[in-house]
Amino acid sequence: MSILLVACDALLQSTTDANSIVYCSEGSPANFNPQLDTSGTTVDASSHQIYDRLLDFDLENGDIVPALATSWLVSDDGKTYTFQLRKNVPFHQTQTFTPTRYFNADDVLFSINRWRLTEHPFHQTSGGMYPYIDSLNLSGLITDIKSLNAYRVQITLSKPESSFLANLATDFAVILSAEYADKLIARNQKKLIDHQPVGTGPYQLTSFRQDRYIRYAEHPEYWRQIPLTKKLIFDITPSSSLRLAKLLTNECDAIALPSHSELEVIRQQEDLVLDTQPGLNVGFWAFNTSKAPFDNPQVRRALGMAIDRNALIEAIYFNNAIAAKNIVPPTSWAFQADVRPLSYNPIAAKKLLRAQGIGDDFTMNIWAMPVQRAYNPNAMRMAELIQAYLQEVGIQVNIISYEWSKFRQRLTEGLHDSVLIGWSADNGDPDNFYRPLLSCSAIESGTNRAMWCSEEYDTLINQALQFADVSERTYFYGKANELLAEQLPLIPIAHASRYQANRNKLQGLVINPYGGVRFGGVKKH
Repeated sequence: MSILLVACDALLQSTTDANSIVYCSEGSPANFNPQLDTSGTTVDASSHQIYDRLLDFDLENGDIVPALATSWLVSDDGKTYTFQLRKNVPFHQTQTFTPTRYFNADDVLFSINRWRLTEHPFHQTSGGMYPYIDSLNLSGLITDIKSLNAYRVQITLSKPESSFLANLATDFAVILSAEYADKLIARNQKKLIDHQPVGTGPYQLTSFRQDRYIRYAEHPEYWRQIPLTKKLIFDITPSSSLRLAKLLTNECDAIALPSHSELEVIRQQEDLVLDTQPGLNVGFWAFNTSKAPFDNPQVRRALGMAIDRNALIEAIYFNNAIAAKNIVPPTSWAFQADVRPLSYNPIAAKKLLRAQGIGDDFTMNIWAMPVQRAYNPNAMRMAELIQAYLQEVGIQVNIISYEWSKFRQRLTEGLHDSVLIGWSADNGDPDNFYRPLLSCSAIESGTNRAMWCSEEYDTLINQALQFADVSERTYFYGKANELLAEQLPLIPIAHASRYQANRNKLQGLVINPYGGVRFGGVKKH
């Protein structure tokens, strides 16, 4: 008990330290390698704190900018990419690992080949699943990667793909240390690469206690010339109201995912800042199309007509979201305004259900996320509202939820009838919605919650990637939008605004529209 009290006391004391930042996060990461997980909780804890990528996004305009790669060339046929690497970039030094060299081409080859090659010594470590990468079939796209010298890497693709550079800038394309991996092999401790990580990022992990805290220390030799604090602490606080209470009492400098019902309280505080931004996200109700009767588009249409999406948005998002017409938000150039969403019509829904043989004795389940996300801040409450709507058309609903990791695992196994979940974009390219959410390859990777596979859809979205010109790509995404509106493997519900709440003594904390929170460059004054 004394150890626990000391740990808690140390955490509280650090909030008043000008050389530390305390962030109240919503949950524990599954690991500290975003290659292995699409969960925002894991991404927040690792991607931009511990690691860097070859490329980054400019947070203001979405342009792809240099990071660990200083420049790149693309061949005329669009299939060969040559990257010049940054020199004199040090890795973290930990209690168990002291690097003997700077970042170089070996680390790029190791990091990409780990998920690309099944025979790679680390491919199966931590389960061998790379959800985001697998959903895009990047392993099949890359036919070769080689070092031309210590600071020059060439990647060859099987075909041109206009979203390739954007995917190298996402949260999941982190660069690991090949030298650290070799040390772990020698010690027979390969799994530590994902749980006691080594990267080149602004902070290095020092300790983690499940459901309690994550502690980081400044990377003293970080290559970017940006402000850093000596310590960074994630105070793991699942309750939204408790996170807000800690922010108000100065126990946290910033909080994750403020509830929409709490926003006005935050706005009224002179010492708090509430940043807002249109969300590159979509919350949706997905049907397991591998199961009858959800394999029937007419049944899916009837279920969609049975719910009042506008009422859901008012009740769940407190009108801090807009109704979704497509899976991409209106800020995307692939958005199609003339696609008509389903209208709320319970009488027509009931008639259509009966025509499809669905009677009053039909029972289905709705799985509701146990965690809060910007795209759905209260999935359990939304499930209860949908349950009431479906009861009006003669359908009985069981609401199911599990602990988050078990929830996601069982979803991947296809045990659900339907699920309330969503997606937040990792880059500004619309491919980041279309392939991970609904492509055939995304079923196996676990990001296609509808378990829907359409050869026509895959052909359209893959054709879009053959072109660099936006107008040409828009044609194919328009056809894909029309197909989704007809087939309805999922019902898009809302695109939610994103919010970041913090104390005004923090400088430099901004919403990252393309993924996880970034504390590099943030200081307390």
